[in-house]
Amino acid sequence: MTLPPTPVLATLAAILVLLVVATVASEVVARRSPGADAANLQLRVRTWWQMVSVFAAALLVGRTVSILFFALLSFLALKEYFSLIPTRRVDRRVLFWAYLAIPFQYLWVSWEWYGMFLAFIPVFCFLLLPVRMLAIGATEGYLKAAGSLQWGLMTTVFSLSHAAFLLILRLAEAPGERVGPGLVLYLVLLTELNDIAQYLWGKAIGREPIAPKVSPNKTRAGFIGGLLTTTAVGTALGPLLTPLGMAASAAASLLIACGGFVGDLNISAVKRDLGIKDSGTALPGHGGILDRVDSLTYTAPHSSIWCT
Repeated sequence: MTLPPTPVLATLAAILVLLVVATVASEVVARRSPGADAANLQLRVRTWWQMVSVFAAALLVGRTVSILFFALLSFLALKEYFSLIPTRRVDRRVLFWAYLAIPFQYLWVSWEWYGMFLAFIPVFCFLLLPVRMLAIGATEGYLKAAGSLQWGLMTTVFSLSHAAFLLILRLAEAPGERVGPGLVLYLVLLTELNDIAQYLWGKAIGREPIAPKVSPNKTRAGFIGGLLTTTAVGTALGPLLTPLGMAASAAASLLIACGGFVGDLNISAVKRDLGIKDSGTALPGHGGILDRVDSLTYTAPHSSIWCT
């Protein structure tokens, strides 16, 4: 097993230190002000430990395990999505073929076949999955079913697979250098930091909702505070974790902050349409898988912009 570059290891160590601090802080809050809010904070921190541990282990073990980790993440997100949306009984015979798209999409990543990676779900799955639906012959609700199926694949598989594709990127001037782990860590760290910063800034000084009909708890102050925090941290970390210079890191972190905000709203709109608060219960204190990767479904595809 070849360990990632030193800056990646140092950043993971710093994240663990922050989790220790958060754990101590949550315990202090629980003792001073016991109640539902304190208990929920402790639960969220414990779940963060589990998520960070799994992600760090996948990143440290190697490229293949990291790709499998994102493939599993796509599977769980797609499964959760299918459990939420209303589907026709006949569509259950089509879902197998939708799930089958996951190993193929990540196989293209492993093979570094960029052309097929880009075209497989947006083109081939878009054209071929309706053929299976047509073979069944049920036309009532066909358009809604086909659209919902493709939307789910694009969001939970195609979008998230861009994070895995970062793992195989190499520098033209130094093909043997491992830049993938740093790029993935940079993307995921800033995406999650942006979520946390928006929440904290919104709680502290947020007053005016920014999208009251979609997510009433999101405020303008929270969005601006998260954007500034993410851009500042991303500008500083970019040259350490990635091949990006300071100016490119600032632009990349700005894209991540904006994309993460829109991705969060996107899944919030879906949940509001379905009349649910959380997408699931897989992550205690955080909701479901979609609740945790909502921002990443937008920030990961943006990586193809700031890495080229």
